[in-house]
Amino acid sequence: MIKFRTMRDAHDANGEPLPDSQRMTAFGSFLRSSSLDELPELWNVVKGDMSLVGPRPLLMEYLPLYSAEQYRRHEVRPGVSGWAQINGRNAIEWEEKFKLDTWYVDNQSFLAGYEGDFPDDQESSGT
Repeated sequence: MIKFRTMRDAHDANGEPLPDSQRMTAFGSFLRSSSLDELPELWNVVKGDMSLVGPRPLLMEYLPLYSAEQYRRHEVRPGVSGWAQINGRNAIEWEEKFKLDTWYVDNQSFLAGYEGDFPDDQESSGT
């Protein structure tokens, strides 16, 4: 997938990546705050590698951490935006993001939002 690089590849003496705040470039900070860093993903949609709506792609290093239920997010193409972004972006917990991603896998439809078929707070939280 095509993406803008918004951070430097900088590590400490032990080889660990520096905190994001120390690696972020000034231009990268602007791109992220304006969400323009996502612009190249439109090319990925045109190529057919991504959809406009679907679970946001995550780093490959997270794959071994997924439960079987969480892995279901890969049953559909990744998206530029997904239910987790619509329902809180980075303000919601990791588990909640996966619940919203798997809800989308089970209920995907271009018109889902227009049909009032969004999960409400009780559905998405499992209560």
